[in-house]
Amino acid sequence: MPLRDLTPQMFGCAVARWHRCFLAVLTVASLAVATRGPAAQDFVRRGGHPYLLFTAEQIAGLKERLPQEPALAQAWAGVLADANRAVEPAAPGGRAGAPGGAMETLCLAYRMTGEKKFADKIRELLLRQCARPMWNEDEMLKREPPWHSALGTAATIYTVALGYDCIHDELSPADRATITKALVELGIRPTLNDWVSGDTRIHSLDTMGHNWWSACVFMAGFGALAVLDEEPHARTWLDDIARGSIEWFDYAGSALETKPRSIDPGGALYESANYDNFALSEYLQFRLAWTNTFRSPSLPEIPVLAHAADFFIDVCYPNTGPLMSVNFGDGSLGVDGSRPVTLLWALGDHSPRYLWYLNQTRATQFREGLSGSAPLGLVYAPSPAELAAAPAAPDLPTAALFRDMGWATLRTSWAKDATLLAVRSGFTWNHAHADAGSFVLFHRGTYLLIDSGNCNYALPEYDSYYRQSRAHNVVLFNGEAENPEDTYFGSQFPGTVSHLMDAGELKYVLADATGPTAHLFARNFRHFLWLGDVILIIDDVKSYEPGQFAWMLHFDGEAERRGLDLHVTHGAASVLVRPLFPATFPDAGLPTDYPERMRLVPQTGLKDHDATAKVTYYAFEPPEQTRQSTFLTAIVLVDDKNQGHLPQMERLEGPNMIGVRLRQQGTTTDVYLNLLAEGRIRHRNANIVAGGWETDAYLTAITYPVGANPADPDAATRYFIADGSYLRRDGKVVLDSLSKIFLVAQWKGTGLDVLLQGQPTLNVRLRAARKPAALELNGRPVEASYDEQARALLLSRASDVVGTEPGR
Repeated sequence: MPLRDLTPQMFGCAVARWHRCFLAVLTVASLAVATRGPAAQDFVRRGGHPYLLFTAEQIAGLKERLPQEPALAQAWAGVLADANRAVEPAAPGGRAGAPGGAMETLCLAYRMTGEKKFADKIRELLLRQCARPMWNEDEMLKREPPWHSALGTAATIYTVALGYDCIHDELSPADRATITKALVELGIRPTLNDWVSGDTRIHSLDTMGHNWWSACVFMAGFGALAVLDEEPHARTWLDDIARGSIEWFDYAGSALETKPRSIDPGGALYESANYDNFALSEYLQFRLAWTNTFRSPSLPEIPVLAHAADFFIDVCYPNTGPLMSVNFGDGSLGVDGSRPVTLLWALGDHSPRYLWYLNQTRATQFREGLSGSAPLGLVYAPSPAELAAAPAAPDLPTAALFRDMGWATLRTSWAKDATLLAVRSGFTWNHAHADAGSFVLFHRGTYLLIDSGNCNYALPEYDSYYRQSRAHNVVLFNGEAENPEDTYFGSQFPGTVSHLMDAGELKYVLADATGPTAHLFARNFRHFLWLGDVILIIDDVKSYEPGQFAWMLHFDGEAERRGLDLHVTHGAASVLVRPLFPATFPDAGLPTDYPERMRLVPQTGLKDHDATAKVTYYAFEPPEQTRQSTFLTAIVLVDDKNQGHLPQMERLEGPNMIGVRLRQQGTTTDVYLNLLAEGRIRHRNANIVAGGWETDAYLTAITYPVGANPADPDAATRYFIADGSYLRRDGKVVLDSLSKIFLVAQWKGTGLDVLLQGQPTLNVRLRAARKPAALELNGRPVEASYDEQARALLLSRASDVVGTEPGR
């Protein structure tokens, strides 16, 4: 239509449409600029080769330290001896003679001594790699579509790039051309074509965006850094990889692909500590090489890196022997995060707690660890003087929650040989096993209540046993829990861990395994309530038809039933496991004499990392088949302090309620579980009277000194409420909240500490016989109005400190 024929209204609409289109184009352009990595012309080098890891600055620093640090000099002598053995004509095979295993050693030896024999050996190994027809495994090419790169490719890129960088200036132009061509054509291009390039890519973050993506792509970046002088495309590749790193760390998961978020906000990779170590280290080695290479630009900031090392600290168990770590999934008891923690230190993150952790790992021999005596450790690990200044304990809480990953750890202290409880209920797939709701326990320096672990992935037992639910400390229904196929296809409805509360002697966390077991379980909740020397595990389970529930327990050591308890012992470590509900063990006689009691049924499993070794574990089976049950099981921690006077336990049972009375350390704690709040009744209030207390709470625990009047609300020293809105007794209101909350209120002298979780806006009335001299709410000092007449604190509109949970 000619412009002259447009009415004012039509003209206005046309202008508006043009304006919207212009804004859309401008927005897309702005987004492209905002997410773009460093421009090729902005790269500013620090200097020439070698510039990746064994730089002139780092080598000079190492040489300067040797005369002042005898331990360092001794470690260097060991590396030099290994390098000399590697250049011998009849050098042994295996790690010392392999290109990957010997390369770091040879490179450091050459950079420190300048001796030609080391450079010659490096050149020999490099040319040997370059003569290979491909740097990929044959098996990968048989996939559809073929994979032209894999983990072996990444490992070869690393060793070749490192060696090339270290002896670059000693090589002939022909050698440089040969090595550059191999790095590019056998390593970098196949990797980028498979994993990054939009023209040829076959992988996405939704399919292989876990530890493989990190290893493959960031080692391709490491190789690209090595050939900056020879390969004109290298800067463009690095630009692409820098942008991709942000997406990898921020990958949020996919419902259609049944993939979880890769990295928890607390810095942990969901695939276990093993693979977190591997994936994070691959990125950090690339980042360190980039930082050594360029004055500018820096790689994009990755906020989660500020927490990445803390995960390894939170899941470690310091003890008088080698450091242990929680081994859920395809983890390993001996895994340590010394490599990523050291690399973070080298990148300038000098948190004192890293020094504490690296001191704990000095005696470990994990295959992917980074000891101070390894070549990279000699150059980049903290000095002995720095390690000597490490704090006595990390400045972290004694409990940690990794919500997206589905892990939680709770410990008595950071001291060696303390007690550590770890809980797992997250996503199931691949390296993450079918273990929703599982737990493990470390006690007195020993891994006592265990995860079955894993074995060689090629063995049939890996999938038929180790990855399946029966290999873990979970509740089974008719011998099953999660769908066995979840390890291949993922759990569409993953488990969760939530409501972590750490109040010192009282700790609590909730695991929900209903989602991944929903084909069998209508409810599958597991509460962990830790009270002094007793850990109560409360399982609220419901199925769709009557059947046999079973409470599984895997252990290391000896187990013997004595009366009401199963005694589990390994060396100095011992616990008593006592089922309280739905039934106890027989206290006398033969099991056949008491068919109404809990049965202890031996099962046959396999040893961690040894599928040929059979081990015994146990199933606690209630006497009756049913659709719904509540297991209340106590784990009593035995140590030198309480062996002569273990906690006393008394079962409590009443209308719509079960519970237990615990007497220990001069206190009594009454624990009440509200059966009406277990989902048995809908659209009716879960109001009960338990031991004289009126409440709608799912779980209540009241602690008072031995000899105090349990009927006096003001005699209590601590209240715990899980999912409750009120607690009253004899007309006295202890708790009043319109919405249900999770609460710990604990007197400490004249002060009151409150942990409170609930919806963002709360108005909570909490009884206090006197106005506390100090009030802490979720670890922060706060002011609250106090009603003298009602003897109540009013916590109003506390959304700034409630509604969230601790965690990293």
